Amino acid sequence: MRRVVVTGLGAVTPVGNNVPDTWASLLAGRHGIAPITKFDTTEYKAHLGAEVKDFDPTLTMDRSFVRRNDPFCLYAVAAAAEAMDDSGLAGTIDPERLGVYVASGIGGLTTLCAEYAKLKEKGPRRVSPYTITMMMPNDAPGEISIRFGAQGPSMGFTSACASSTHALGEAYRAISYGFADAIIAGGAEATITEIGLAGFSNCMALATTDDPNRASIPFDKERGGFVMGEGAAILILEEYEHAKARGAKIYAEICGYGATSDAHHITAPDPEGTQGARAIRMAYEQAGVDSEKIYINAHGTSTPMNDKTETAAIKKALGEELARKAVISSTKSMTGHMLGAAGATEAVVSVLAIQNGVVPPTIGLQTPDPECDLDYCPNVKRDMEIDLALSTSLGFGGHNGCIAFKKVVD
Repeated sequence: MRRVVVTGLGAVTPVGNNVPDTWASLLAGRHGIAPITKFDTTEYKAHLGAEVKDFDPTLTMDRSFVRRNDPFCLYAVAAAAEAMDDSGLAGTIDPERLGVYVASGIGGLTTLCAEYAKLKEKGPRRVSPYTITMMMPNDAPGEISIRFGAQGPSMGFTSACASSTHALGEAYRAISYGFADAIIAGGAEATITEIGLAGFSNCMALATTDDPNRASIPFDKERGGFVMGEGAAILILEEYEHAKARGAKIYAEICGYGATSDAHHITAPDPEGTQGARAIRMAYEQAGVDSEKIYINAHGTSTPMNDKTETAAIKKALGEELARKAVISSTKSMTGHMLGAAGATEAVVSVLAIQNGVVPPTIGLQTPDPECDLDYCPNVKRDMEIDLALSTSLGFGGHNGCIAFKKVVD
């Protein structure tokens, strides 16, 4: 198998519209959670969201492109533009060897809501001719491939909250086995809409508090649900020798990937965490890093079931002793749950944690839960030499994923 490294990063998140701003906010423990501004939430059970703020798509896209694409796609293209610029990859690779693997859990929900309302109010002739392409979850990888002339494998991934972790893992495998030399990989989501908020609220998944500081509190005993987030994150994955030959900046090496299914319930994780543990163990064993200096960016949604199940899965995967030595954090405490963009955003965080030797905190963790008894790096960042970072995702449908990163050693 060929080695695969990360050579570019891009992000649009609730705490920053690029990677430097996002990273600075996370290290400072600043969250992006506030009352939803996109529509009136008076009649809803939940009122808070982690919205992208002050995003100007025309900085990287022309106005006609913006008009014919859903926000999730605009976030994805902006993040991809940042990542490609960061990598310096453009013009150095055979287009047929460049792929795009970009995920979305739901796709163009904003468009679906707006165009359906138009249909009911004004009739079918007023529905936009771009409706179908704007709704498609694969619109983002399609538009990115067009923009950057990527003629290699291009596809979307949809596996709920694990979507972009799976996109990254499958991109890693594709490059490892020689199907591409580089892949623009990640995820995007924009589902803070009337139907999105109502649907998630009514299936009892969301936090209903009106206190932004106590809404997304992973691993805290008082947690009551997740906060909907939105945005995108993109990583440029590249074959090591290709990156080395062109003198690319290398952030980290992706060195392991595990994907499993609970086969248990469409929304609830298996309380035993068996298959989540197996996904983590697969990535950990494939990485082959013999060190206790492990950082885990946990899925950590702030739901009662997820957090205790994930704690159990980490213990099963690594063994009790090593699990207790690992430093864990959930950056969803600040970004909210970005759904199909969550795994990619947390992969960006994991890579930056390795490069900078610092773990971002889990903020809002005030009341210990006896069932969540590992080191979650509460409230304040921590300097730490990291030899291995694991990023975990657990999605509706029982989808589990874990990707592993390590320092690059020649």
